[in-house]
Amino acid sequence: MTKPLLVRKYESEAAWKGPSLSKSNDWTYNLNAADIREINEALSHVKSKNLKVPNFSKRHFPIPHLAKILTQILEELENGRGLKLIRGIPVENLEADDALIIYWGLCCYLGKAVAQNMMGELLGHVKAVGNNWNKNFNLRGYQTPVHLPYHCDKSDIVGLLCLKTAKKGGISSIASSISIHNEILRTRPDLLDELYKPFYIDHRGEEFEGDNPFYISQVFSIYKGRFFARFGQKYVESAQRFSEVPRLTEKQMEAMNLFSDLALSKEFRLDMEFKPGDLQLLNNHLMVHSRTEYEDHENEEERRHLIRILLFTKSYNDVPEHIEKLNTFIKRWGEEPRETSLSADF
Repeated sequence: MTKPLLVRKYESEAAWKGPSLSKSNDWTYNLNAADIREINEALSHVKSKNLKVPNFSKRHFPIPHLAKILTQILEELENGRGLKLIRGIPVENLEADDALIIYWGLCCYLGKAVAQNMMGELLGHVKAVGNNWNKNFNLRGYQTPVHLPYHCDKSDIVGLLCLKTAKKGGISSIASSISIHNEILRTRPDLLDELYKPFYIDHRGEEFEGDNPFYISQVFSIYKGRFFARFGQKYVESAQRFSEVPRLTEKQMEAMNLFSDLALSKEFRLDMEFKPGDLQLLNNHLMVHSRTEYEDHENEEERRHLIRILLFTKSYNDVPEHIEKLNTFIKRWGEEPRETSLSADF
């Protein structure tokens, strides 16, 4: 295990914290008229070739000026703060299929899409279909309207494109895993040691036949001088339902609770209210995210609807062993898709 140390990843650590970020807008890129023209022309080009998601790449979606911006955004995601909000994709004036073509086309400039569930889905619909994920272990948090605890997704980058917002609530919140790491080092180094040790994490029904229904990962690791974090307390706790999983210790629980409390605190949390056409991009190794509970519209067509994409990026080809094992697992989702176990209870 690498000895915990103060991670210096950004010129000013305060720039990672919620209050500082909320006073700045440099983590947001607002599409301008020229950008929109390029996007619409690229959309027309894809459609003229009769191409559909996922069967085209960035060479089929030419956006010469915006491509340079996306290169800068990728640099910020991988080697800067690890977050970016692209605002102004004209989804409200588009058919759903056209919005997905644009989303896919833009993300082709950032990385390679990877399956996000056992069905091999490359674009996932984030909509509420049930609400009791404490009892239904085949239900995911994104399929509910309840509060989502802080976590990171699988892969290097997670993108969320907002098509529709909730009637009330559903605020997105993010926090820097690096800032949380350093705060725990300053205040409770004994608990930081626990977060560098293995945790058992629930696959929640998406494992392959013959595999364990859980995997093993640590929260923090330093690999070849690079910081990595993986956090998802909910799935660690639900893995306790398996008799072969070691029982969580008091210190492990205290360490996870401290991480969650810091992420939720005003000092570390940045809240953002999505608008239709917003594309939130987060580095899963550097950021955790959450969402407040929400009340949805009664009309199905008006209900909160986001589209999620998970991306692998070239700069993360070399990762710690526990992350590489997880990456291999989700690649297999794409190679061997199966009927879903992600059911809801109504």
